[in-house]
Amino acid sequence: MRLIINSGGPKAIDEWRAQFSAFAPELDVVGWQEAVDPASVDYALVWAPDAGRLATFPNLKLIISAGAGVDHILADPALPRHLPIARMVTARTQTEMAEFVLTSALMLTRDIKRIVDNQSRRHWELFDSLRVAADIRVGIMGLGHLGVASAQLLSRVGFPVSGWSRGASTLPDLPSYAGPEQFGEFLAHTDLLVCLLPATDATRGILNRATLSQLPRGACLINAGRGSHMVTQDVIDALDGGQLRQAVLDVFEQEPLPPESPLWSHPGVIVSPHSAAIPDRKERARHTAVLIAANERGDPLPNIYDPQRGY
Repeated sequence: MRLIINSGGPKAIDEWRAQFSAFAPELDVVGWQEAVDPASVDYALVWAPDAGRLATFPNLKLIISAGAGVDHILADPALPRHLPIARMVTARTQTEMAEFVLTSALMLTRDIKRIVDNQSRRHWELFDSLRVAADIRVGIMGLGHLGVASAQLLSRVGFPVSGWSRGASTLPDLPSYAGPEQFGEFLAHTDLLVCLLPATDATRGILNRATLSQLPRGACLINAGRGSHMVTQDVIDALDGGQLRQAVLDVFEQEPLPPESPLWSHPGVIVSPHSAAIPDRKERARHTAVLIAANERGDPLPNIYDPQRGY
Protein backbone atom coordinates (compact mmCIF):
# COMPACT_ATOMS: atom_id res chain seq x y z
CA MET A 1 0.00 0.00 0.00
CA ARG A 2 1.15 3.52 -0.73
CA LEU A 3 0.39 6.64 1.30
CA ILE A 4 1.11 10.08 -0.14
CA ILE A 5 1.55 12.96 2.31
CA ASN A 6 1.08 16.69 1.88
CA SER A 7 1.71 18.07 5.35
CA GLY A 8 4.74 19.93 6.62
CA GLY A 9 6.41 20.25 3.24
CA PRO A 10 9.25 18.23 1.67
CA LYS A 11 11.48 18.67 4.73
CA ALA A 12 9.00 16.77 6.89
CA ILE A 13 8.80 13.60 4.82
CA ASP A 14 11.76 11.90 6.52
CA GLU A 15 10.10 12.37 9.92
CA TRP A 16 6.80 11.09 8.52
CA ARG A 17 8.56 7.97 7.22
CA ALA A 18 10.21 7.41 10.60
CA GLN A 19 6.89 7.67 12.42
CA PHE A 20 5.05 5.37 10.03
CA SER A 21 7.86 2.82 10.21
CA ALA A 22 6.83 2.30 13.83
CA PHE A 23 3.05 2.22 13.35
CA ALA A 24 2.63 0.79 9.84
CA PRO A 25 5.92 -0.53 8.46
CA GLU A 26 4.12 -2.11 5.51
CA LEU A 27 3.15 1.33 4.17
CA ASP A 28 5.19 2.90 1.38
CA VAL A 29 5.22 6.55 2.39
CA VAL A 30 5.91 9.13 -0.32
CA GLY A 31 5.97 12.91 -0.34
CA TRP A 32 3.55 15.12 -2.25
CA GLN A 33 6.29 16.46 -4.51
CA GLU A 34 7.87 13.10 -5.30
CA ALA A 35 7.43 11.56 -8.74
CA VAL A 36 5.15 8.55 -8.31
CA ASP A 37 2.77 6.59 -10.47
CA PRO A 38 -0.65 8.11 -9.63
CA ALA A 39 -2.28 4.69 -9.96
CA SER A 40 -0.08 3.36 -7.14
CA VAL A 41 -1.48 5.72 -4.49
CA ASP A 42 -4.01 4.14 -2.12
CA TYR A 43 -4.27 6.74 0.65
CA ALA A 44 -3.61 10.48 1.02
CA LEU A 45 -2.83 12.41 4.22
CA VAL A 46 -3.16 16.07 3.30
CA TRP A 47 -3.49 19.67 4.38
CA ALA A 48 -4.63 22.20 1.76
CA PRO A 49 -3.80 19.96 -1.22
CA ASP A 50 -3.20 21.52 -4.63
CA ALA A 51 -6.46 21.89 -6.49
CA GLY A 52 -7.03 18.95 -8.81
CA ARG A 53 -4.22 16.78 -7.48
CA LEU A 54 -6.37 14.31 -5.53
CA ALA A 55 -8.41 13.65 -8.66
CA THR A 56 -5.29 12.32 -10.40
CA PHE A 57 -5.11 9.25 -8.15
CA PRO A 58 -7.52 6.75 -9.77
CA ASN A 59 -7.21 4.12 -7.04
CA LEU A 60 -7.41 6.39 -4.01
CA LYS A 61 -9.47 4.77 -1.23
CA LEU A 62 -9.51 7.39 1.51
CA ILE A 63 -8.52 11.02 2.05
CA ILE A 64 -7.28 11.80 5.56
CA SER A 65 -7.22 15.40 6.73
CA ALA A 66 -4.09 16.37 8.64
CA GLY A 67 -6.31 18.50 10.88
CA ALA A 68 -9.74 18.38 12.46
CA GLY A 69 -11.33 20.45 9.68
CA VAL A 70 -11.94 19.47 6.08
CA ASP A 71 -12.76 22.83 4.48
CA HIS A 72 -9.19 23.02 3.10
CA ILE A 73 -9.95 19.81 1.16
CA LEU A 74 -13.49 20.72 0.13
CA ALA A 75 -12.17 23.94 -1.42
CA ASP A 76 -10.81 21.83 -4.31
CA PRO A 77 -13.36 22.16 -7.16
CA ALA A 78 -12.05 18.92 -8.71
CA LEU A 79 -12.30 16.90 -5.49
CA PRO A 80 -13.56 13.35 -6.15
CA ARG A 81 -16.81 13.65 -4.21
CA HIS A 82 -17.32 9.91 -3.91
CA LEU A 83 -14.24 9.46 -1.71
CA PRO A 84 -14.59 9.40 2.08
CA ILE A 85 -12.70 12.07 4.03
CA ALA A 86 -11.55 11.27 7.56
CA ARG A 87 -11.10 14.13 10.03
CA MET A 88 -8.04 14.13 12.29
CA VAL A 89 -9.82 13.95 15.64
CA THR A 90 -7.82 12.00 18.21
CA ALA A 91 -7.79 11.76 21.98
CA ARG A 92 -4.81 14.13 21.95
CA THR A 93 -6.70 16.60 19.73
CA GLN A 94 -9.48 16.70 22.31
CA THR A 95 -7.01 17.20 25.16
CA GLU A 96 -5.15 19.97 23.35
CA MET A 97 -8.33 21.86 22.49
CA ALA A 98 -9.78 21.47 25.97
CA GLU A 99 -6.57 22.75 27.54
CA PHE A 100 -6.39 25.68 25.11
CA VAL A 101 -9.97 26.68 25.94
CA LEU A 102 -9.33 26.31 29.67
CA THR A 103 -6.10 28.33 29.47
CA SER A 104 -7.84 31.07 27.50
CA ALA A 105 -10.81 31.11 29.89
CA LEU A 106 -8.55 31.50 32.91
CA MET A 107 -6.53 34.22 31.17
CA LEU A 108 -9.72 36.15 30.46
CA THR A 109 -11.08 35.56 33.95
CA ARG A 110 -7.94 36.92 35.62
CA ASP A 111 -7.33 39.59 32.95
CA ILE A 112 -3.84 38.32 32.15
CA LYS A 113 -3.58 40.45 29.01
CA ARG A 114 -3.97 43.56 31.15
CA ILE A 115 -1.15 42.32 33.39
CA VAL A 116 1.13 41.59 30.43
CA ASP A 117 0.35 44.95 28.83
CA ASN A 118 1.11 46.70 32.13
CA GLN A 119 4.43 44.87 32.34
CA SER A 120 5.40 46.06 28.86
CA ARG A 121 4.76 49.64 30.08
CA ARG A 122 6.39 49.03 33.48
CA HIS A 123 3.10 50.05 35.06
CA TRP A 124 2.13 48.66 38.46
CA GLU A 125 -1.64 48.35 38.85
CA LEU A 126 -3.67 46.56 41.51
CA PHE A 127 -7.07 45.48 40.23
CA ASP A 128 -10.07 46.55 42.28
CA SER A 129 -11.57 43.05 42.19
CA LEU A 130 -10.68 39.58 41.00
CA ARG A 131 -13.03 37.04 39.48
CA VAL A 132 -12.83 33.28 39.83
CA ALA A 133 -14.07 30.50 37.57
CA ALA A 134 -17.36 30.13 39.43
CA ASP A 135 -18.23 33.75 38.53
CA ILE A 136 -18.05 33.18 34.75
CA ARG A 137 -20.80 31.36 32.86
CA VAL A 138 -19.21 29.70 29.84
CA GLY A 139 -21.29 28.86 26.78
CA ILE A 140 -19.81 26.51 24.19
CA MET A 141 -21.09 26.61 20.63
CA GLY A 142 -20.52 23.20 19.05
CA LEU A 143 -21.00 19.94 20.94
CA GLY A 144 -18.81 17.59 18.96
CA HIS A 145 -15.85 15.75 20.46
CA LEU A 146 -13.86 18.95 20.99
CA GLY A 147 -16.76 20.89 22.48
CA VAL A 148 -17.69 18.15 24.93
CA ALA A 149 -14.07 17.64 26.03
CA SER A 150 -13.68 21.39 26.59
CA ALA A 151 -16.94 21.64 28.50
CA GLN A 152 -16.05 18.77 30.82
CA LEU A 153 -12.61 20.18 31.65
CA LEU A 154 -13.97 23.69 32.28
CA SER A 155 -16.68 22.26 34.51
CA ARG A 156 -14.16 20.29 36.58
CA VAL A 157 -12.22 23.50 37.23
CA GLY A 158 -15.37 25.25 38.45
CA PHE A 159 -16.80 27.18 35.50
CA PRO A 160 -20.58 26.95 35.10
CA VAL A 161 -20.86 25.54 31.56
CA SER A 162 -23.66 25.16 29.05
CA GLY A 163 -23.61 24.17 25.40
CA TRP A 164 -25.42 24.95 22.16
CA SER A 165 -25.57 23.16 18.84
CA ARG A 166 -27.53 23.80 15.67
CA GLY A 167 -29.21 20.40 15.84
CA ALA A 168 -30.40 18.17 18.64
CA SER A 169 -27.49 17.34 20.93
CA THR A 170 -26.77 17.00 24.60
CA LEU A 171 -23.91 17.88 26.89
CA PRO A 172 -23.44 15.05 29.43
CA ASP A 173 -24.50 16.21 32.93
CA LEU A 174 -24.53 19.89 31.85
CA PRO A 175 -27.23 22.21 30.46
CA SER A 176 -27.52 22.28 26.68
CA TYR A 177 -29.51 24.22 24.11
CA ALA A 178 -30.28 23.42 20.50
CA GLY A 179 -31.48 25.15 17.37
CA PRO A 180 -32.21 28.78 16.52
CA GLU A 181 -35.22 28.90 18.84
CA GLN A 182 -32.97 28.41 21.92
CA PHE A 183 -29.98 30.41 20.68
CA GLY A 184 -31.02 33.69 22.30
CA GLU A 185 -31.61 32.07 25.68
CA PHE A 186 -28.21 30.37 25.48
CA LEU A 187 -26.45 33.65 24.68
CA ALA A 188 -28.26 35.57 27.43
CA HIS A 189 -26.78 33.19 30.03
CA THR A 190 -23.22 33.30 28.65
CA ASP A 191 -20.47 35.52 30.04
CA LEU A 192 -17.77 33.80 27.98
CA LEU A 193 -18.69 32.52 24.54
CA VAL A 194 -16.55 29.72 23.08
CA CYS A 195 -16.98 28.91 19.39
CA LEU A 196 -16.00 25.36 18.38
CA LEU A 197 -18.51 24.93 15.57
CA PRO A 198 -17.63 23.19 12.31
CA ALA A 199 -17.27 25.23 9.13
CA THR A 200 -20.53 24.97 7.19
CA ASP A 201 -22.69 27.33 5.15
CA ALA A 202 -25.04 27.57 8.13
CA THR A 203 -22.31 28.60 10.59
CA ARG A 204 -20.53 31.10 8.31
CA GLY A 205 -20.53 34.53 9.93
CA ILE A 206 -22.35 33.36 13.06
CA LEU A 207 -20.10 35.51 15.27
CA ASN A 208 -21.72 38.69 14.05
CA ARG A 209 -23.28 41.83 15.45
CA ALA A 210 -26.64 40.19 16.07
CA THR A 211 -25.13 37.28 17.97
CA LEU A 212 -22.72 39.33 20.05
CA SER A 213 -25.41 41.86 20.99
CA GLN A 214 -27.38 39.11 22.77
CA LEU A 215 -24.53 38.37 25.19
CA PRO A 216 -24.44 40.17 28.55
CA ARG A 217 -22.57 43.43 28.17
CA GLY A 218 -18.86 42.99 28.87
CA ALA A 219 -18.79 39.33 27.85
CA CYS A 220 -15.70 37.66 26.40
CA LEU A 221 -15.13 35.55 23.30
CA ILE A 222 -12.90 32.60 22.41
CA ASN A 223 -12.96 31.54 18.77
CA ALA A 224 -11.07 28.30 18.11
CA GLY A 225 -13.50 26.98 15.51
CA ARG A 226 -12.96 28.47 12.07
CA GLY A 227 -12.13 31.94 10.80
CA SER A 228 -15.25 31.81 8.61
CA HIS A 229 -17.40 31.95 11.76
CA MET A 230 -16.29 35.48 12.58
CA VAL A 231 -17.32 38.78 11.05
CA THR A 232 -14.13 40.57 12.01
CA GLN A 233 -15.43 44.13 11.91
CA ASP A 234 -18.45 43.17 14.05
CA VAL A 235 -16.12 41.69 16.68
CA ILE A 236 -13.94 44.82 16.63
CA ASP A 237 -17.00 47.05 16.92
CA ALA A 238 -18.27 44.99 19.87
CA LEU A 239 -14.90 45.35 21.60
CA ASP A 240 -14.69 49.08 20.90
CA GLY A 241 -18.24 49.63 22.15
CA GLY A 242 -17.80 47.60 25.34
CA GLN A 243 -20.25 44.85 24.39
CA LEU A 244 -17.24 42.53 24.40
CA ARG A 245 -14.52 43.02 27.01
CA GLN A 246 -11.83 40.81 25.48
CA ALA A 247 -11.38 38.09 22.87
CA VAL A 248 -8.95 35.23 22.31
CA LEU A 249 -8.86 34.48 18.59
CA ASP A 250 -7.09 31.41 17.22
CA VAL A 251 -8.58 31.26 13.72
CA PHE A 252 -9.05 33.84 10.98
CA GLU A 253 -10.61 34.18 7.55
CA GLN A 254 -7.17 34.80 6.08
CA GLU A 255 -4.21 32.89 7.49
CA PRO A 256 -1.53 33.81 8.29
CA LEU A 257 -3.23 36.89 9.70
CA PRO A 258 -2.01 39.82 7.54
CA PRO A 259 0.36 42.26 9.26
CA GLU A 260 -2.03 45.12 8.53
CA SER A 261 -4.92 43.48 10.40
CA PRO A 262 -6.15 45.70 13.26
CA LEU A 263 -6.54 42.59 15.41
CA TRP A 264 -2.77 42.43 15.99
CA SER A 265 -2.72 45.67 17.95
CA HIS A 266 -6.22 45.81 19.37
CA PRO A 267 -6.00 46.22 23.17
CA GLY A 268 -8.83 43.75 23.72
CA VAL A 269 -7.54 40.92 21.54
CA ILE A 270 -5.14 38.04 22.12
CA VAL A 271 -4.05 36.56 18.77
CA SER A 272 -3.12 32.88 18.61
CA PRO A 273 -1.72 31.45 15.31
CA HIS A 274 -4.27 28.64 14.71
CA SER A 275 -2.44 26.51 17.24
CA ALA A 276 -5.20 25.48 19.65
CA ALA A 277 -5.10 21.78 18.76
CA ILE A 278 -2.37 20.42 16.53
CA PRO A 279 -1.44 16.79 17.25
CA ASP A 280 2.23 16.12 16.65
CA ARG A 281 3.34 13.97 13.73
CA LYS A 282 3.70 10.92 15.93
CA GLU A 283 0.05 11.11 16.98
CA ARG A 284 -1.17 11.84 13.46
CA ALA A 285 0.86 8.95 12.06
CA ARG A 286 -0.53 6.62 14.70
CA HIS A 287 -4.10 7.70 14.00
CA THR A 288 -3.62 7.50 10.23
CA ALA A 289 -2.23 3.96 10.57
CA VAL A 290 -5.30 2.97 12.61
CA LEU A 291 -7.62 4.45 9.97
CA ILE A 292 -5.87 2.68 7.10
CA ALA A 293 -5.88 -0.67 8.90
CA ALA A 294 -9.58 -0.31 9.70
CA ASN A 295 -10.38 0.66 6.13
CA GLU A 296 -8.48 -2.35 4.79
CA ARG A 297 -10.53 -4.60 7.08
CA GLY A 298 -13.76 -2.96 5.96
CA ASP A 299 -14.53 -1.61 9.44
CA PRO A 300 -16.52 1.62 9.96
CA LEU A 301 -14.28 4.67 10.29
CA PRO A 302 -14.72 7.39 12.93
CA ASN A 303 -15.19 11.08 12.17
CA ILE A 304 -15.92 10.72 8.46
CA TYR A 305 -17.07 13.94 6.78
CA ASP A 306 -20.82 13.92 6.21
CA PRO A 307 -21.88 16.17 3.30
CA GLN A 308 -25.44 16.33 4.62
CA ARG A 309 -24.35 17.76 7.96
CA GLY A 310 -21.48 19.76 6.49
CA TYR A 311 -18.82 18.35 8.84
